[in-house]
Amino acid sequence: MDLTDYLAIAMILISISLIAIILLQVKGEGIGGLQSGSFVRTRRGIEKTLFQMTIVLVVIWLVVAAVSVVESR
Repeated sequence: MDLTDYLAIAMILISISLIAIILLQVKGEGIGGLQSGSFVRTRRGIEKTLFQMTIVLVVIWLVVAAVSVVESR
């Protein structure tokens, strides 16, 4: 196995992790969330951690994708 194979496996694992974290963040606001126009809510606790993990995983995924493109040339 060469580096492109490892990068492909890494992208698959990161993608699965990213999907799982995004699904954990889903909120059941429904239509009631559309009526409150100026309601601002801060993230706390596990919600903030999941949000930050999402950002970190997206950045890691983008770096791995860029390295994969450079390596495949």
